[in-house]
Amino acid sequence: MTHEKVRNDTRKAVQIAEQAGCMISFDPNLRAPLWDDLNEAREQIQWGLKHCHILKISDNEITWLTGKKDYTEGVEWLNNRYRIPLVLVSMGKAGSRAYYKGNMIEVPPILREDTIETTGAGDTFCGCILNGILEKGLEQLTDEYLKEMLMFANSAASVITTRRGALRVMPSREEIEGNFS
Repeated sequence: MTHEKVRNDTRKAVQIAEQAGCMISFDPNLRAPLWDDLNEAREQIQWGLKHCHILKISDNEITWLTGKKDYTEGVEWLNNRYRIPLVLVSMGKAGSRAYYKGNMIEVPPILREDTIETTGAGDTFCGCILNGILEKGLEQLTDEYLKEMLMFANSAASVITTRRGALRVMPSREEIEGNFS
């Protein structure tokens, strides 16, 4: 959404997805140096929030966007404006949270001493969450299943930090499960 052509194409893709009844996920993935103006970034992120069913947002992004240091207050701020069914907050070394139907589930991180870089950890986390949603759907998630999804996603993000690169070095399901079993 940083440039007009990509922004227009993204909006068209979202419109087509909405017309087809697709579930839409959104990860703002704010990278300040890519924007000429952070007010423009805020406007574009707010547009994305209006169209998503699943939001993955990092701790620093939710604080920047909402002005709230408490993540639960930040999610309340978002939900008062956008009514997003599932909000996931990735908190780096503090773990992750899922906010769903008025409940908050939090799981600790899986930290590894052999971490070499964090590139791709958020994308890996988000991909694992989306896989979990595709397996169960978005309508009837239990606290137990949300906890399992978060643990799996945290584990995958942990594994990816031990490898150089990002998406091309994704771990297998077995590696992810073996990291927290």
